Amino acid sequence: MLRRIARLAPFLLLVFAALPAQARVTITFWSYENGGDFPHAFFTIHGVPDRGGGPVRLSYGFTAKAVTPAILLGSVPGKIDLTTKGYVAKSLAHFATPISDEQYDAVVRLVSEWNTKGGNSYNVNNRNCVHFVAEAMRRSGLRVTIDKKLIKKPRSFTRSIAAQNVGRVAVIDKPSVPYLAATPALVGVGVGK
Repeated sequence: MLRRIARLAPFLLLVFAALPAQARVTITFWSYENGGDFPHAFFTIHGVPDRGGGPVRLSYGFTAKAVTPAILLGSVPGKIDLTTKGYVAKSLAHFATPISDEQYDAVVRLVSEWNTKGGNSYNVNNRNCVHFVAEAMRRSGLRVTIDKKLIKKPRSFTRSIAAQNVGRVAVIDKPSVPYLAATPALVGVGVGK
């Protein structure tokens, strides 16, 4: 028995060495449009980086610090939105793609760059959640062309990016409940309730 295993060892080593390295972190892009509520785009990241370390389960968006009529008039203070579990539960997962450690680092840097500590502002026409998510998509290695008609339509925008990246993304287009049920690593993503 040991001789058979010993004979197979070089073959198995060759097979596994020939397999491409797999990114173990996945980024998923979401939208929220619920009746009269303010629409929103955000992303979740889950998995374990190839370099090791603990599992990551993060969720980020970008929004105005206060949703008031002032956002219609120009730039207002903006902030990184740590999406709540309840918000994720009412949202739609559009597509996911694996990302390398370098891409993961670039997306994490994006969050820091857009954080309120950077003095960043929100502008419904020029710097909103769609722009933030679009940059996360670019840093994830996706092709991103922004149709100006979709700047205020997170769901339509996100679907347009999936269409631009056929074969590069796994299209989900499901409400959170069935998607989270099929993706145990994401269960509980979000902060608070």
